[in-house]
Parts: sequence; C-alpha cells; structure tokens
Amino acid sequence: MTTKLSNAQIAWRAAQDLPDGAYVNLGIGFPEMIAKFKPKGREVIYHTENGVLDFGEAPPAGQEDWDLINAGKKAITLNDGASFFHHADSFAMVRGGHLDVAVLGAYEISENGDLANWSTGPGSVPAVGGAMDLVHGAKQVWVVTDHVTKKGAPKLLKKCRLPLTGVACVTTVYTSLAVVDIRNGRFVLREKLPGMSLDELQALTEADLSVEGTVKDLVVPEV
Repeated sequence: MTTKLSNAQIAWRAAQDLPDGAYVNLGIGFPEMIAKFKPKGREVIYHTENGVLDFGEAPPAGQEDWDLINAGKKAITLNDGASFFHHADSFAMVRGGHLDVAVLGAYEISENGDLANWSTGPGSVPAVGGAMDLVHGAKQVWVVTDHVTKKGAPKLLKKCRLPLTGVACVTTVYTSLAVVDIRNGRFVLREKLPGMSLDELQALTEADLSVEGTVKDLVVPEV
C-alpha cells in the first residue's frame, strides 16, 4: 500500500483550504498543528475557547510565555490586534455562529456526517471539552485524522458505534490517504494519494466512497 501522510502533512493539506478572512477554532491535539501552516498572504483568525482571538503559531522552544496558551495548554504567539476575553464570551462566539470553521480530531465519522471524538465507550475517560459546542456552532466542521485506527480498522463508517459528539455536522475529512467531502449523506472523494487505487482506498473505508467528476491527486510537501 502507498505510504500514508504524516500528521504534519495532513495538517498542511487542511490549512490550504482555510478561506481568507476565516475565523477558525483548532481543536486540542492534532488540529493545533494547522496553525503552523497558514498559507502566505492569507489572513486566518484563530480562536481558542479559553479566550484568545487571532493567535499565531507556537513560539520557538525556550521562548514561551506561559501566560499565553491555547485551550490545550500549548504556548502560542499573538498577532497584531489579538484580543482576550472571558471564557463565557468565548463560548458565546462559538454558540452564536461566529466561527467559520472548527477543525477537530475523530475516532469515527459516519457517511451522513456524524462525529464521535470524545469517548471510546464504557471504561474510557470522557474528554469532550468544547467539542459539542463547536460542532453545532461553527458553519463548517472539518476533521483531521488517520484513515484507519491503530489496529487498521476503518474510521469512515456507515454508522458510528461510539458515543456521538454531534449529528450530521462534519463537512470535510482530511485523512492520511484522502480528502473526502460529506454531501447529501455520502462520502464524496475529492483527492486520494496518487499511488493508491480507488479499490485499495475503498477496502480501508467501511462506507461507500462516491465519485463526482475528477478525483485529484493528494500531493503534499515534506513538512
């Protein structure tokens, strides 16, 4: 099978689709990496639930100011014009529909856009954070994830089996093998690794992959 993309390459690919002038929340963990790859010449205003708007990428090691952190307690930098506000005001922005995009990780995504990303079921330690607010408040919800689990099982499913974070909320999935949009209750393949056939990709995807027009090659730099 074709070598899959690294997390950094998945984050780079997702960053290329962020619209100019968009207000974007990056979920804790893997999605935070997207802040490193904002396309040059494009303005993206990042929001974090703990109360910062318009932060930049992480500072160099040893230059952190630990009074400046995101919701994942990672050090951040500030862009000119950045602002601070109360936690409650931050969630009012989320719930009020003021975010254009929320980017989250996932355990499972269903073909109709359901998302499971906060619990692996009985016995797990639940960690929903602001995800349930984000999936319903943001205008678009993107997911960055490996295409399969650590055990090789599909993550793109006909129906999620784990507790849901949100129903019919995901619009696009950026995986280690493909870029997939969710439209009209279907996974629509937009891009795939050039060395992988559609049949090979489908074998790693439980739900059917639809094709509308030309499927582009998923080509990313070494990052």
